[in-house]
Amino acid sequence: MKKLVAAICLSVVGVAHADLEPWKDYDIGEQVTSVTTVKVDANMIDKYLEGLRATWVTGNETAKSLGQIEDYGIWVSELPQSGDFNVVLTVTLKDSSMLQPSKERYDAFMEAWGEENEKRTDEIVPTYPDIRKITGEYHLRRITMK
Repeated sequence: MKKLVAAICLSVVGVAHADLEPWKDYDIGEQVTSVTTVKVDANMIDKYLEGLRATWVTGNETAKSLGQIEDYGIWVSELPQSGDFNVVLTVTLKDSSMLQPSKERYDAFMEAWGEENEKRTDEIVPTYPDIRKITGEYHLRRITMK
């Protein structure tokens, strides 16, 4: 019994000494990456990608050309039947200030994006719930260990 108590005490002490401090032991990146995980019906991934190309990609290309986002990406699992998601959508922002609402950015985006893209999105997006389910949304920052 004494050995068990000693082992537990040592493990707790070990955990206490493992505490890291931001900016001393690691840096926190300024960029924010928005990650959305999506479960698409396995036989509908190409249809979903087709819709994304006409809506989400077009919107992100517009935002990128305006300097509103740094980058974006679409990731598809090679094992579409496994896990809670099989598609990951990412959008990387310069920093968290880009998460704040801005009438100026909105107006610039809508002018650049145009009415034709807005109409196409209004037609395509309502079909998404038939083929996919969003399973998670996250805002992530890169941690760099020192």
